[in-house]
Amino acid sequence: MKNFTFWSPTYFSFGKDAENGTGSLVKRFGGSKVLIHYGGGSVKRSGLLDRVKASLEKEGVKYVELGGVMPNPRSGLVYEGIELCRKEGVDFVLAVGGGSTIDSAKAIAAGVLYDGDFWDFYCGKPMESALPVGTVLTISAAGSEGSADTVITHENGMLKRGGGGDAVRPKFSILNPALTQTLSAYQTACGITDIMAHLYERYLTNTKEVEVTDRMIEALLLTMVHEGPRVIANPDNYEARANIMWAGMMAHNQSCGVGRSQDWASHNLEHELSALYDCAHGAGLAVVMPAVFTYNMNHDVMRFAQVAVRVWGCQMDFEHPEITAKAGIEAFRRFLISIGMPKNFEELGAKEEDIPYMVKTLCYGNGRKGTVGGFVSLNEDDCTQIYRMMV
Repeated sequence: MKNFTFWSPTYFSFGKDAENGTGSLVKRFGGSKVLIHYGGGSVKRSGLLDRVKASLEKEGVKYVELGGVMPNPRSGLVYEGIELCRKEGVDFVLAVGGGSTIDSAKAIAAGVLYDGDFWDFYCGKPMESALPVGTVLTISAAGSEGSADTVITHENGMLKRGGGGDAVRPKFSILNPALTQTLSAYQTACGITDIMAHLYERYLTNTKEVEVTDRMIEALLLTMVHEGPRVIANPDNYEARANIMWAGMMAHNQSCGVGRSQDWASHNLEHELSALYDCAHGAGLAVVMPAVFTYNMNHDVMRFAQVAVRVWGCQMDFEHPEITAKAGIEAFRRFLISIGMPKNFEELGAKEEDIPYMVKTLCYGNGRKGTVGGFVSLNEDDCTQIYRMMV
């Protein structure tokens, strides 16, 4: 295990009607004038936005609003939010929505206090200072409610890139599983896939002797395997929703990733798909991950065999561990299909003829040096072959 530091100060308020305490939490963490940041009309139609506003008003907290966050959040709205916060003297950013809204809120919070272009934070500059951020979560997926990470798509070139820093870890996050009960089966499945991707990206490591975090990741994967089909079959299953919501936070707040190298090749390859085709991030990951795992399997067959046995219930073939490893990847692929995820380019709406463009932006866009991935270093040829496996 590697040396590490870990700081995770987010205050979590979990359970039914927890959003009614938003105002007191904003006040507790120093907010006096808030930017309420949200996406489309669902938070309005459900009454959630009104409940949040009422809670703020009860505590005497002033607010301004900025809606319009899209899936795969865009740079244009971030620039707009930065200017609005500066103009209005906002001192706290409150995200009401899913991962896209939270990621956009983090970008705004960091950009307000920065003299340069906020996009610098998505070109390698760490977010070292930011307005405080709070969240009211409406979908279990990205884990941004507990993480130091944020992903934004820049409309100039449609580059989808990640950034972050402990400064944008939420001061508080309100997690009410009941708020996710109105999600479609497809949205729910996309979230489950994203959560599992965050776990696999950490599981695929070149660091030895990391049994504690291996077992934590395996436990969370097993939770998703158990709860995923239950919630797809019964969207109103509050207990299943609750377990998925907490697993989603645990999967990405870095508690499962400390002391070990990580991969993130699947996320990098998927970002090109969702940037170009505007597909759901989880749906893209469902197509990408089996291909990446199959391509990288021989780098460490025993790691893939281990998760096959411990999570997917495969029998260990000690003479031919590659058989076990392949069985685990296939079991994962079948699980994703069973919850309604796409299995290839065609179902995702992607086009084979766009592969050269995606590979170029993946490997070289935004100052990259030609390779991606922390488990296996993948070059242009590798990435091309992996994309072609998805066709």
